[in-house]
Amino acid sequence: MASINFTLTGYQILDRIYSGTRTLVYRAFRIDDKQPVAIKVLRNNYPSFSELVQFRNQYTIAKNLNLPGIIETYSLETYHNSYALVMEDFGGISLKEWTEERETGPSLMEFLQVGIDLSDTLDILYRHRIIHKDIKPANILINPHTKQVKLIDFSIASLLPRETQTLMNPNVLEGTLGYLSPEQTGRMNRGIDYRTDFYSLGVTFYQLLAGQLPFQSNDAMELLHCHIAKQPPSLHQINPEIPPVLSEIVSKLMAKNAEDRYQSALGLKFDLEYCLEQLEENGRIKSFAIAQRDVGDRFTIPEKLYGRETEVETLLEAFDRVSSDRTEMMLVGGFSGIGKTAIVNEVQKPIVRQRGYFIKGKFDKFNRNIPFSAFVQAFRDLMGQLLSESDEELKKWQTQILQALGDNAQVIIEVIPEL
Repeated sequence: MASINFTLTGYQILDRIYSGTRTLVYRAFRIDDKQPVAIKVLRNNYPSFSELVQFRNQYTIAKNLNLPGIIETYSLETYHNSYALVMEDFGGISLKEWTEERETGPSLMEFLQVGIDLSDTLDILYRHRIIHKDIKPANILINPHTKQVKLIDFSIASLLPRETQTLMNPNVLEGTLGYLSPEQTGRMNRGIDYRTDFYSLGVTFYQLLAGQLPFQSNDAMELLHCHIAKQPPSLHQINPEIPPVLSEIVSKLMAKNAEDRYQSALGLKFDLEYCLEQLEENGRIKSFAIAQRDVGDRFTIPEKLYGRETEVETLLEAFDRVSSDRTEMMLVGGFSGIGKTAIVNEVQKPIVRQRGYFIKGKFDKFNRNIPFSAFVQAFRDLMGQLLSESDEELKKWQTQILQALGDNAQVIIEVIPEL
């Protein structure tokens, strides 16, 4: 057992079972009743306000979910300048660790059993109006002996039925870039709902079956572009032993538009159970028409833009021209609520491909007394994106901005304080 320097009143610490960049997890038992527990703490001795909020968020959401498939949360203890989250310990290890410990990946039988259990869990979240937003192998625990599967880490989960992701630098986006749904990037002109978890589950399935992520890159912006616009190689191409219908199921989960994915976890579960039934009876899985039982019980209007193809095309053509070192300015006008913002937001997708920055400003009839209000709004947004870049990138921008502004720099700073 490794030496540990963590103590918490009322608990006997046994060993450390996880060490991440942000959190540490210890195995322990409660002294009062000898109950085995897992204790999660933040690695940072002086955590930021947002880290503390996320820690409380996962306790607040998970404490009321004493349900199969979701880790049970016992208490939130005060620990130094932070918190300690006390959860059940059912002898599980992360799915990531479970697959890494084996020379080969999970068998088809094991994969299907895990997939069916996770479908059940997503159905539970759906019925409780919870969006997890960070489904990945590291957040899925499995008991190596009983094969029981449980979902953990509700730190960025949401109780809202729908969210709008604001445009942010990829380095500070919520979630894990390799598993992020297109709408979670904030660059799809679409809101986030329960179907974002289906995409992340699809990436998880892909990794379990292929032994690799569908998109691999160390460049955050390139990863975003892949999630938004690129199709990964099909699982059947990577490994011919994977039945084509399983490849089809995973591809449907990973559809770019939410309305093209599965619309219910039970529809997904039915298909996986049928695959398992075939495998147990015949030793192989034949192709069949998937998603025949996939019916959502919520009325969801597709977030497509209708009747504005000409205007969107005009904007995209202008963007292609300015990508070749030209400068253009375009103004979009119209009455309130006519859809100006929706049209402008459509330009975000090609901007990611060209590694550009997307900023916008809106002239508001209630802010007519503020000169250049839309320009100020747009450039304050740009400064916010630049400030989350690396020090090296910031240095380049600092040099360029100082050269361009010269003696006028102080004047601009008074208008845009972030500068």
